[in-house]
Amino acid sequence: MARVYNFAAGPAMLPEEVLRQAAAEMLDYNGSGMSVMEMSHRSKEFGEIIATAEQDIRDLLSIPENYQVLFLQGGATLQFAGIPMNLMRNKVADYIVSGSWSKKAYKEAQLYGDAHLLASSEDGNFSYVPDVDAIEISPDADYVYICQNETIYGTRYNKLPDTKGKPLVADVSSCFLSEPMNIEDYGVMYGGVQKNIGPAGVTIVIVRDDLIYEDPLPFTPTLMRYSAQVKGKSMHNTPPAYGIYICGLVFKWLKAQGGLEAMKKRNEEKAAILYDFLDQSKLFKGTARKEDRSIMNVPFVTGSDDLDALFVAEAKSHNIVSIKGHRSVGGMRASIYNAMPKEGVEALVAYMAEFEKDHS
Repeated sequence: MARVYNFAAGPAMLPEEVLRQAAAEMLDYNGSGMSVMEMSHRSKEFGEIIATAEQDIRDLLSIPENYQVLFLQGGATLQFAGIPMNLMRNKVADYIVSGSWSKKAYKEAQLYGDAHLLASSEDGNFSYVPDVDAIEISPDADYVYICQNETIYGTRYNKLPDTKGKPLVADVSSCFLSEPMNIEDYGVMYGGVQKNIGPAGVTIVIVRDDLIYEDPLPFTPTLMRYSAQVKGKSMHNTPPAYGIYICGLVFKWLKAQGGLEAMKKRNEEKAAILYDFLDQSKLFKGTARKEDRSIMNVPFVTGSDDLDALFVAEAKSHNIVSIKGHRSVGGMRASIYNAMPKEGVEALVAYMAEFEKDHS
């Protein structure tokens, strides 16, 4: 069977070249006589894998030396607690809520201190990003938190908030490595890799040195302390070794594609194909405000639950899978991450045009 166009929000499509290389190395990695799945994380071979992966992501994002790169477990969701545990030393933090994931993070932070809600777009069903120019940062805040790209609602920050010198913490799970980012704009950047980078099970945390405290909140588990993970070089315990290996292959693939500037151009071209169709369609409508649209996640609806369900049901016959919207909002959602080829977006638009012709 031919490979399908997988529009899932995560776990999501991986580059076919990466999958083929992983398949070729499954039984014997680099002459070791064993799979990466089998080798000790303390072995020389795996030491080289994780060190190379770290250097490659540093190269891709131009990460300065005063930032640490950690390959952790628990998904981005564990960092909803990990961030306040490690950073909330004054027991105060500011949150901007632009969708489900930042709302969950805000709710979790309330368990550990005084989490302030600076702004929210929930009044518009998270169809837009709050006005970051209108916020007032708390003078004693330990950090300001955003989710830079909201996967469910398909919105993103085109402008970062001015945090008045407070560290900016950003969940970048669904836009990680999709375009260049200035790491020095952030105190902490983190994300689960299962959308744009690798298989589920790895979380990458990039944290500035001055935010790695030896004495975080006293009940912080050792495994969740950034200081312990830095000392252990992401191996305080057994890391998600095979997932890190796949991430490393994707980093190499990204470099071979021309780096993040090239990926940004490709991703913008793919998104434009889909948004241009939505903007002229008489049946399908995008749900995010135009100026806040994500180039990674594109939710859309027909206005009829029955037609939405039919569209999803018939998509597979067009080689299109996982196009159904998140269970909390319904409709459809096309996640068009780095590994989604332009041809996949063109196939989706062709199917949408056919469906519109048949059901208008």
